[in-house]
Amino acid sequence: MFRSRVPKILIISSDTGGGHRSAAAAIVAGVQKFFQGQSYAVRTVRAIEESHHITAKLVGIYNWVLRNRQHWMKYLFWAVNRFRPETREFFYKRTVVFLQEMFERWCPHVVVSVHPLTQHGIARVLKELNLADKIPLVTVVTDPCYGFWKGWACDDVSLYLVASEEARQQLIDYGIAPERIKISGMPVHPKFEFPDEHAAQAARKALGLDPEKFTVFVNAGWAGGGNIPEIFTELVRGELDVQAIFLAGRNEELRAEAESLASKAPFPVKVIGYSDQVEELMRAANVMVSKLGGLTTFEALACRLPIIADAITPPMPQEAGAANLIVRRGAGVLLQKASDIVPVIRRMVDDSKHYAAMRAATVGLAIPNSTRRIVEEIAALIPQPVMTHEETAAVETTAV
Repeated sequence: MFRSRVPKILIISSDTGGGHRSAAAAIVAGVQKFFQGQSYAVRTVRAIEESHHITAKLVGIYNWVLRNRQHWMKYLFWAVNRFRPETREFFYKRTVVFLQEMFERWCPHVVVSVHPLTQHGIARVLKELNLADKIPLVTVVTDPCYGFWKGWACDDVSLYLVASEEARQQLIDYGIAPERIKISGMPVHPKFEFPDEHAAQAARKALGLDPEKFTVFVNAGWAGGGNIPEIFTELVRGELDVQAIFLAGRNEELRAEAESLASKAPFPVKVIGYSDQVEELMRAANVMVSKLGGLTTFEALACRLPIIADAITPPMPQEAGAANLIVRRGAGVLLQKASDIVPVIRRMVDDSKHYAAMRAATVGLAIPNSTRRIVEEIAALIPQPVMTHEETAAVETTAV
């Protein structure tokens, strides 16, 4: 069946927001880092948008709503959970050819899903190709707390890897057998780590900022939008002894608007468009202002970065748990009004004990070595005759 004896891992993702893309990249990096000297081939596929032009348009609509109509997201969440498009024949018929060709062209030894709308279609294709008992399907749930999408739950998944006991319980409540769920933590890229003061100063200097000054990282996310522009507008009006970084994501219009605002700010502001080096921005920062995406939250926690979370629009159900977690533990603040941003930051700057307590509270909120745990669980499902093959080579990572 398997013509290649090099273990092959296929990761199924989508660019609906940036979290799933980041999770896939974290798993790839984990394989590279923790299995050095062993031969692995890893491919990542954006299965939803690549499988059919209709599903690609739906991804575009999702990102448009995320960027421009954040208050609509709760209705979108309800609709997807109510009508379950991932289980509908209409969508399966339009994606099945792509999925079948993907498996026939590059038959993996294990499939890993990091997106809630891909399990059902992949599992069905594996059955139809008579591969369900040969290729394990692993799902790494990127929503860390209770209340996430029903699409994550699929009876045909071999193993679920989740971030917390809350996430485990949500899957059980959706009907998944407890023995198929393991708590492993979030798939955070190994590059996100706590910087010492020298590294933090070097990161600020590399951005053209003052190495010594309190730095606010305003993160508009991968799509670039939501309430963050409004919060940034209030921030640059404040008379604060700080400097700021603004990440506009894949929104060039927002980037231009931010640059115009930054030119009038009473303190230095570095405006950046899309970046695949967000860890450097977090390394340079003392605090992050952001919408609370599950993975972004845990990337910041890995860097021991306190969070000012956008709660102007109530968080979506899969994000509310993370918001409550950081506030309950003292590692973050929920921003209810954009105008509150200046007093919240002023307190952090002026009250060193308050800020130090917030930073200390970030420690222990994430499971240590989570990405290593995840890739080890995935590798353990690869058939032993493949794993014991003596050939070694560099990890191959490609996109289908």
